[in-house]
Amino acid sequence: MDNDDKPIGKILNRRKVLAALGLGGLAGAGGLLGGQKATAQSNPLPSCIVRPAMTEGPYFVDEKLNRSDIRSDPASGAVKAGTPLVLRFVVSRVSSSGCSLLPGAMVDIWHCDAQGLYSDVQDRFADTRGQKWLRGFQTTSAQGIAQFTTIYPGWYPGRAVHIHFKVRLQNRDFTSQLFFDDALSDRIFTQPAYAKSGSRTRNASDSIYRNGGSQLLLDLAQSGAGYTATFDLGLNL
Repeated sequence: MDNDDKPIGKILNRRKVLAALGLGGLAGAGGLLGGQKATAQSNPLPSCIVRPAMTEGPYFVDEKLNRSDIRSDPASGAVKAGTPLVLRFVVSRVSSSGCSLLPGAMVDIWHCDAQGLYSDVQDRFADTRGQKWLRGFQTTSAQGIAQFTTIYPGWYPGRAVHIHFKVRLQNRDFTSQLFFDDALSDRIFTQPAYAKSGSRTRNASDSIYRNGGSQLLLDLAQSGAGYTATFDLGLNL
């Protein structure tokens, strides 16, 4: 696979977060924030704060596939093999008063299959043009939720295991990537669907992950034969 380009986002420090939320001395700029709870001696932050933006990479295709289950190719109906993964995004609007759930945001995800290939592209490994598996979008509900059924992604040379996502609302968009625990990937990749030769790049060796990937690491819970994960993020309007 080609390189996923260089990171375009950066991790905001506490002063910049306060400024973006209108809690500091600077005016806020439009952008996406998301994340984990934080505490401070003054100006307490709302519960959804920093998530770094990351490169879109070369494999985004705006297919406009409105679907929750992205495992199949719409034309052939063929379903990609792999460990099931249910991924839920909870999107919020961030303001100086805190976070409120955000309906109507368009959330796209795309990622490689168990063998490390993307659909609807041509590169040095394969020509999958016309196929549209493992791509799709959902619009957030009144509760700010967009949920997808997919598979645990495989890997390709030079990159850690990841899923791309993009959130769009009106004329704004935010693009980043989700990452996985290396030990869990080690276990999952012993399954036949993921069998392949070569050396996998781990998180610590991925230049994009090193630009804030620890804040984008999914916390997976086992569910039957697969896994579930919820990812929270906020949009500063």
